[in-house]
Amino acid sequence: MEAEALDLNNDMDKEHMKTLTSCLNSLLAKGYETQFKALKFGLKSLTTEKIYTPEEVKITNFYRFEGESDPSDNSILYVIETTSGEKGTLSDAYGAYSDAHVSKFIQEVEEIGKRAHKK
Repeated sequence: MEAEALDLNNDMDKEHMKTLTSCLNSLLAKGYETQFKALKFGLKSLTTEKIYTPEEVKITNFYRFEGESDPSDNSILYVIETTSGEKGTLSDAYGAYSDAHVSKFIQEVEEIGKRAHKK
């Protein structure tokens, strides 16, 4: 899978963000250590087990990955920061295979940003 429309600050970072795994590793090195899981009643940190509401979450960036031959390989990775300072990621299938809890939660988050690629 290769990321669609990357938006990083330099070409070296861009090369490291082509796959979901390399993107996760790069974000981990930048302090985005927590994995989040969307539940019916909020976003759960798998590190602290704290449940966050949409108002307590900011999505600072997101990346879409597209499989070359199978639509079920499409995924999206959300880069998340919480009001308590916890930073991490939430991944989901993209399109028809997406998780309803993730979709609902993301729609309720007010602050969603996408950093523009600067040359």
